[in-house]
Amino acid sequence: MIKLIKVCKSFKQQKVLDDLDLTIAPGKITVIIGRSGGGKSVLLKHIIALIRPDSGEIYVDGTDITKLNEKLLNEIRKKFGMLFQEAALFDSMNVGDNVAFPLQEHTKLSKKKIEEIVQTKLLQVGLTDVTRKMPAELSGGMRKRVGLARALALDPKIILFDEPTTGLDPIMCDAIDNLIVSAQKQTNATCVVISHDIESTFKIAHQIAMLYNGKIIEMGTPDEIKQSSNPIVKQFIKGKADLTES
Repeated sequence: MIKLIKVCKSFKQQKVLDDLDLTIAPGKITVIIGRSGGGKSVLLKHIIALIRPDSGEIYVDGTDITKLNEKLLNEIRKKFGMLFQEAALFDSMNVGDNVAFPLQEHTKLSKKKIEEIVQTKLLQVGLTDVTRKMPAELSGGMRKRVGLARALALDPKIILFDEPTTGLDPIMCDAIDNLIVSAQKQTNATCVVISHDIESTFKIAHQIAMLYNGKIIEMGTPDEIKQSSNPIVKQFIKGKADLTES
């Protein structure tokens, strides 16, 4: 579904992605782990073409998106739903209008049909009677749920999650994890999750990729990553500051 080949990206003198190779399987949850500031969100933005690489190829559903103009990219982006780190809701719109936004932008559905889809998507993430509420009236966990409902609005083939459990308490983290798993099962979407939450990663992932110094240094199932002999991977998943990195 998604393949990155020798992708490089630098900002001024800082190399963030360095000849990075990554293959993301269709219909699975792939979690990309790595240290804060290590380029995980930059990698995610390359996949949806919000950032273009300095060099390399990025294939989405068989198309190299690095070769496309903005008009064609917008067509490709319709395959995606994205849950941003802070949910990125429009503060001036109520919940219903936030979820309806991609439907209004990209479809010619009637107002009644859009309202039906909005209710369905909100129910899918466990929310009722919130369509008239404003984002400021919601808890952090509820905003994440609304963001996920909006991400699901167009029934995307690919869903991207940028650190979906950041800033949430353990109970809400678990609820968001469950929502990601259930949404993937219901839609059979290809899900890419950026995270440094190891407990969450092992709970939801079909495959895990470790990003370090601009490269994917290890990739495998949760069990394979747990058994990794790579000292950098071992240090990260154990959360130990005193293990050797070399």
